[in-house]
Amino acid sequence: MFRFLKPRGVKTGCFLLLLGTPLLFVWFLKNPGKTVVVQNMGEDSQVKTPKNNSYVRSWPSCQQNTSVQNITDLNTLPNNIQDFLYYRHCRHFPMLLDLPDKCGGPDKSAEVFLLLVVKTSPLNYDRREVLRKTWAKERLHNGVWIRRVFISGTSDSGFEKMRLNKLLELEHGEHSDILQWDIMDTFYNLTLKQMLFLEWMERNCPNVRFLLNGDDDVFANTDNMVEFLQSLQDNDGGKHLFIGHVIQNVGPIRESYSKYFIPVQVQESETYPPYCGGGGFLLSGYTASVIYNMSKSVSLLPIDDVYMGMCLAKAGLGPTSHIGVKTAGLYVPSSVLDRYDPCFFRDVLLVHRFLPAHLYLMWHQINDPNLKCSQKKRLQPHQIW
Repeated sequence: MFRFLKPRGVKTGCFLLLLGTPLLFVWFLKNPGKTVVVQNMGEDSQVKTPKNNSYVRSWPSCQQNTSVQNITDLNTLPNNIQDFLYYRHCRHFPMLLDLPDKCGGPDKSAEVFLLLVVKTSPLNYDRREVLRKTWAKERLHNGVWIRRVFISGTSDSGFEKMRLNKLLELEHGEHSDILQWDIMDTFYNLTLKQMLFLEWMERNCPNVRFLLNGDDDVFANTDNMVEFLQSLQDNDGGKHLFIGHVIQNVGPIRESYSKYFIPVQVQESETYPPYCGGGGFLLSGYTASVIYNMSKSVSLLPIDDVYMGMCLAKAGLGPTSHIGVKTAGLYVPSSVLDRYDPCFFRDVLLVHRFLPAHLYLMWHQINDPNLKCSQKKRLQPHQIW
């Protein structure tokens, strides 16, 4: 038995960092290309591996904007709105889990045809596992690659937060598909999580052709998506594309009891630009880059799908509606028909709000070569493509 003695006058934390640095370096030499688990190491710090662009930065905690105290009737607003206003300017947070080589590095990222970007929370393990086995499975389809990342923050506090972070770390080590930032994974932080992802994409996957951006409770027919995107004329991802279920001619909800409450202290305008429902939408790599660049000069709004529409509008662009995207659910006009009949879902692109068990079953049913569907239960090809 022996113990380390730290040099006199050196703080314990600094001594441990000095001791750990060569060990960390040896680990990277033995594990080239591994996914990276990172803890906050201070301002402008970075960890490098032998792979190109394989780095993670972390930043000091963002400070509260005290001038917010001068906003009229601030104290009458719910606490979550007050917190949002105090920290609205914060755009950079430490990464806890990173995938710097997910797309093969920036230079090879054009080889990824469709990147599935799935918003998730640490507790939603069952949803992630089902998606990995169904529509979000990484694969080669129709000659092009589909890749997958889950984007997450942190949940809960204390020991439970530690357990959930460990859960994501274990999944990350097994599947190499999780990006996690040290932010609370709350509804009002969805926009921030979205922008942190786009910043990550600019650094690591700048030439990805197309993206599906969606929730972890959607049913997505990603095979149909690939075929639809391949059918586009004169757009290989280098031109504007943003399609989904378009919502327009609406504005902020001012009732404080609503989940979507936006007071005038957050946004004075009574109208929103057109946007796609946040359950799921398709966009080109070009448009993702435009949104990220516009976001640098557009104040954050806690409704993430609306915020994407605001960034598009600032660039003079807009969304396009697609009949195959059903973020409000799939309407079946009969009480005697099974609303989960696979024939209703065989030709759609995306439907929101699925339980994991229903989603798992539906994926296998629509891919059953023996499935027979009448024309009444199917969308016509011209409605999808």
